[in-house]
Amino acid sequence: MVSAPHEAMHRVFQEYPGLFTRLSDVLGLQLPPVASSKPLTVDLTENEPLERRVDTLLRIETQGDGPFLLVVEAQGKKDPGKTASWPYYVTYLNNKYRLPVLLLVICQDHATATWAARPLTIGLPQWPTVTTRPLVAGPHNMPVITDVAEARKDLALATLSAITHADNPDVDAILKTMSVALRDTPESIAEPLVELIAQGLGNRPAAQQWRNLVAVDLSFYTSPLSEEIRDEGRVEGRAQSRAEDVLLILGVRGIDITDEIREKVTACGDPEVLRQWLARAALAATAGEVFGEECSVDPGTAAPR
Repeated sequence: MVSAPHEAMHRVFQEYPGLFTRLSDVLGLQLPPVASSKPLTVDLTENEPLERRVDTLLRIETQGDGPFLLVVEAQGKKDPGKTASWPYYVTYLNNKYRLPVLLLVICQDHATATWAARPLTIGLPQWPTVTTRPLVAGPHNMPVITDVAEARKDLALATLSAITHADNPDVDAILKTMSVALRDTPESIAEPLVELIAQGLGNRPAAQQWRNLVAVDLSFYTSPLSEEIRDEGRVEGRAQSRAEDVLLILGVRGIDITDEIREKVTACGDPEVLRQWLARAALAATAGEVFGEECSVDPGTAAPR
């Protein structure tokens, strides 16, 4: 199954095809100025019953040196199958479009980046017939951007940097920089970047940090992520209010509130369950009648009504 970080690592090039121009400078690749770029179909399937797809494929137009094809592959871990598929992609595309092909691999950890950067050869050890050399971007060579002005100069590159450094110990500072940099950015520009970063962080602990920053620093945006966070906040608010009501009614009615009961009520985040407890608390004589046997409260300990 394709993961969210996998999608974000290559989709950022679909959203911002010009990103590769700046990334090539970061990676030390000298290319002529890019005039334009456009996405191409990622389907490399032939008539044979074998389906092959690249993650992202762009046709890049340069100023002076002609066009080339950029294949962007997001790689989350080592995959021995790529030893065969990556050279195939390059040779197939070169044959189909009659254009030079550059393979760019985006990684989020050092081990995968080191593995992906190895030349892939087809042929004899004494004489390789075909050699594929992926260009790799990852935490080993992507800049750590913690300066707001630097992030604002190139938001797409800063977004890719944040994604590739998802496991960096300083990721909180990186994400805070991005949230501040996006704060004064038009919503139409900021929204896809906010979503790409959330997608790129996957289920890492930093994902919650990003959600918190979006909720505070970017609270005025109406992106799907920010709306989801607000919905969660509304549910949490309703749950907290109902939990307080349950404890209040129990106290007013003289039903003993043990530490177990208080923890059970305050830890419950389901407004519907809390609503049921609240309705029972208005009529019950004991805590057991409110919460059931699982509360393990001795009815005899309830205070008299």
